[in-house]
Order: sequence, then C-alpha cells, then structure tokens
Amino acid sequence: MLETEGVTRFRALHQEGPLDEAGAAQAAPALLAWRRLLHQLALIGQQPQRYGGLGFGNVSVRLGPPRAAPGSRPFLITGTQTGAPERLPVDQLCVVTRYELQHNAVHSRGPVRPSSEALTHGAIYDLSARIGAVLHVHSPVLWQQARALGLPQTPADVAYGTVEMARAVQRLDDATEHAGPRARARVWVMAGHEDGVIAWGRDLDQAGAALLCELARAYALPMGS
Repeated sequence: MLETEGVTRFRALHQEGPLDEAGAAQAAPALLAWRRLLHQLALIGQQPQRYGGLGFGNVSVRLGPPRAAPGSRPFLITGTQTGAPERLPVDQLCVVTRYELQHNAVHSRGPVRPSSEALTHGAIYDLSARIGAVLHVHSPVLWQQARALGLPQTPADVAYGTVEMARAVQRLDDATEHAGPRARARVWVMAGHEDGVIAWGRDLDQAGAALLCELARAYALPMGS
C-alpha cells in the first residue's frame, strides 16, 4: 500500500509481529536511551505548536553483518508517528529488512510501521558499511544557522521521505567525501524539510556527539538561541 496521507511517502511493505529480529533486543536499549535524550532536548517529540501537531524526529541503528549488500542492510528504527512519549517502549520500534530506492519501497517487520524517513536512513547506510547509526532530529537553530556553520544541505526543493531525498543524501555524500576525519561522523541539514537535521556515525555515540557538538556551535553564534 502506498501511503500518501499523513507523512509516509514510500510503499510500506510491512509484516506485523513481534520484534524478534536477530540483534534487535541487544540494540534497543542504547537506541532508546539516545532517543530519550534527544526528546529531552526537544529535538524529537510531538508538540501542538510545531509542524501541525505531528510527531517529529526518528533514530535508527544498524543490525546484522557489516558487509551486507546495499539495499539489504537491516536496521532497527523508531515507528512512524511515535514522537510524543519521552520514554518510548520497545514495542514502538521495528526492523527495516530491505529497502528499494528504485521502487520507492521499504520492507519491514515488527509491532509498528517504520518512520517516514526510513528510506533516507537506508540510503545513508548504503553509503558505507562503517555507518552504524542515523539520527534525524528537528532543530530550528541548526537549520537556520546551517550556512554560518558550514553544514552541508540537501536541495530546498527536495521533500523529506522521498526517493529524491534519499538520492540527494547520496549525492551530497559524494560531494563532501573530502571531509577527512569527519567523513563518517557527519551532520547535515535538510533545506527542504523545516528544521530537519540528520547526523550519523559508526555508532550511536559518535553520531550523537557530532550532533550535540554542532548544536553547541550554533548556540555560540551571535544569533544562536
């Protein structure tokens, strides 16, 4: 079923059931801990005055063998529209088992359907077998100060959760590959997605640290607030 209403813009080929994918139980505590911290910082959440009251932000972590083929690198991700609770229960996570940019499709298993940004997460994991975690948050200060901070940006005419966004992320990675030591701990801004920011790294700690460092840099600017 292609879901065009709400926020999901890909074909969600979801198999409902328990979260029994190999490695999911071990990965869930750290994923939920980072999500809780980001929620406390208002980088993830659901507030009536923001984005029409819809939930915002999602996080994921890689599962399975590091050298799995692109398009089939499974990851544990928060479910669609699960932004409201500070403490997200495990049954609000699911595993994306496969994703197909060419067919605009995401295959998943678990108690809930995956986040609307699951296709973008998959595209990021396909950039390198060394990428182990992706954080998608909403930060007005980072989004507004992207140029001053020198943060890479996806095109302003590319919408979130689409094949175009996934491909834009891959093109942007090619364009910034010369970034040196930061090549696998990056923070980007989604110019066409209000306040949208993506961070990733080899694991949750590296991705989270990169995001928080950029947030501190934004607050240090004259207009940071």
